[in-house]
Amino acid sequence: VSDRPESRRGQPHTRQLHGLLAQGFCLIKNLFPNLEQDLALGGAIIADMGEAIRWYHFDGYKKQFTSDLNAVSVSRIFLEWNIRQHVVALPNVTILSSCTVRELVPNDDRTHILGVRVVKGSDVSNGMVLEADLVVDTSGRGSSAGKWLEHLGFGRPQEDEIKVGVGYACRLYRRQPDDLVGAKIVMISPTPPSQKRMTFLFPIEGDRWIVGAGGWCGDHPPADESGYLEFIRHLPVSDVYDVVSKAEPLSDIYTYKFPSSLRRRYEKLTRFPQGYLVLGDAIASFNPIYGQGMTSAIMQVQVLDDLLRQQPSPTGLCRPFFQRIAKVIDIPWQIAGCEDFRYPETVGKKPVLTDFTNAYLAKVHRATQHDTVVYSQFLKVMNLMAPPKSLLHPKIVWRVLRG
Repeated sequence: VSDRPESRRGQPHTRQLHGLLAQGFCLIKNLFPNLEQDLALGGAIIADMGEAIRWYHFDGYKKQFTSDLNAVSVSRIFLEWNIRQHVVALPNVTILSSCTVRELVPNDDRTHILGVRVVKGSDVSNGMVLEADLVVDTSGRGSSAGKWLEHLGFGRPQEDEIKVGVGYACRLYRRQPDDLVGAKIVMISPTPPSQKRMTFLFPIEGDRWIVGAGGWCGDHPPADESGYLEFIRHLPVSDVYDVVSKAEPLSDIYTYKFPSSLRRRYEKLTRFPQGYLVLGDAIASFNPIYGQGMTSAIMQVQVLDDLLRQQPSPTGLCRPFFQRIAKVIDIPWQIAGCEDFRYPETVGKKPVLTDFTNAYLAKVHRATQHDTVVYSQFLKVMNLMAPPKSLLHPKIVWRVLRG
């Protein structure tokens, strides 16, 4: 495997724009204390979210201010490569490359997972068993966990799905110092349900812009250059178009379609084998427009870390783990679901009180255009640093309704 930051087989949509929320950035720095320094030295942009982002949403610009919430703007490829460097430097870590996990290896009565059977390359006869005290499945949305559990005599988890029909296309451009004045990042979001299109402009390492243009409910950008630029040009404001229409393209246009958010309810299973856990996109994958995926996964890792410190043995770990991460997942699932159900075309089970919540949040969004107290609290909720109910604090409600 090449030891350079590059897109590798098995990494989903690595050429697309990714966001690491402030909560995720804080937690990952706790795990890797030198990561922020390494990212900055490599050209990543680290800046205050309130100051750095020029965000047009609900027919107006949110008011820029000092929020004390740091954002990192970096390509997923470079972020993951830096994390990998820190992980492989650990003395007790060995990485097996070009391997496929074929199945779980249980004990005789199938109550405990003893390891996994892996195959090197495409030769299915060249398999070996890796024994482990604890197997953690982070194989993404396409995880085989449900199939494996069913084969071992356990049930598949219930699945919740919200069909959103999101699609987007990303492209890299050369970044010049005078491309954008008064901000480092531009986000143009729609006013549902009449508008469905969005475009984000993020600076990344290598003096480049990454542009992500997309939309809900099948309103997706084309992959040809003229169509892509026209899609961006027809947004309500021209901030992104003004940059990319003059900038030098550095890549092809890479498209990605996301049909639905998917959540697997492992916490509701009555039987589950010991020594095996499921984490990250393998348990919940959210509409990527909201940038919650990486941060949710990091928060789940934090739960696992806390549990292992309290209880080093993997026996009896699965039930408290799945119960705790269900609470972690509840909040981003609720936030994304409520926003997606602003569109009548969205299909799935609506979170409770969605219509009421959205009516109030529309007022919150408009209040963020002039009230930094409201905007500050909204950013904490958006970054998974405060619960959504904090936006119902009397002080916030008064400011929202006054506006």
